Amino acid sequence: MLVETPTTRPETLAAANRRRHDDAPDTMERFGRLAALPDGPERDALRDELVTAWLPMAHRIAGRFRDRGESLEDLRQVAALGLVKAIDRFDPERGAFESYAVPTITGEVKRHFRDRMWALRVPRRVQELRNKVRVARRELTQSPGSPEPTVAALAAHTGLTEDEVSAGMEALESFSTLSLDAELSAGDDGYSLADTLGAADGSYDTVIDRESAKTGLRRLPERERAILYMRFFEDMTQSRIADQLGISQMHVSRLISRSCARVRDEALGERAGRPPQN
Repeated sequence: MLVETPTTRPETLAAANRRRHDDAPDTMERFGRLAALPDGPERDALRDELVTAWLPMAHRIAGRFRDRGESLEDLRQVAALGLVKAIDRFDPERGAFESYAVPTITGEVKRHFRDRMWALRVPRRVQELRNKVRVARRELTQSPGSPEPTVAALAAHTGLTEDEVSAGMEALESFSTLSLDAELSAGDDGYSLADTLGAADGSYDTVIDRESAKTGLRRLPERERAILYMRFFEDMTQSRIADQLGISQMHVSRLISRSCARVRDEALGERAGRPPQN
């Protein structure tokens, strides 16, 4: 006849079996010794023992984030780093190590996704919007057959504006980038993303230069304005201008140089905020 004792009760045996396969070992005594040891080889060895004992739990937490665009091996390394931080910061007088380590390791993995997994750096505010929209979509589609929630429904569920929801939805697809050579259209007339992008137009610089020179040109004497017009707009040579005005070609050359320098100085002065010269 089997006598039921505290160690032979079914619930006790089941708990013992769970502990043998659990990834939360009993290490409180070792944590107590670790807290009392000074820096040195003995402390480093004990710390390594604790890392080895709790590494399965770190791997389990990393497995929760699989299939999100990062390899499981890299996630395990990040989780192991979080485990080391948790061991170094844990105070055994403040409770169980597992209750401290789980959020520490989870937070390290989440920071990895937040800071390392974006192909382009996304502002923290947009990342937060992305997470709120992602959670809201999951909550609104929990029931089988639930339709994809609209922007308005997501906004009502999260308390965000529709513009904020739209920004969060765009960020959902922002972990990876699209190559400029990616085909956007099938068939013989296919084109790449690069074909849809504009290029810098050098004419803008010409427009800016012309607008900057207008004030200086208006301030020139009438004869100097006429000389510049004949030279640069009617493409007349300096000798033809000299014959038309009855002056020497050298005088025309000096007037052109002096007028251009004055207009240039006034244009540059306006850009620098200096008052124009009279």
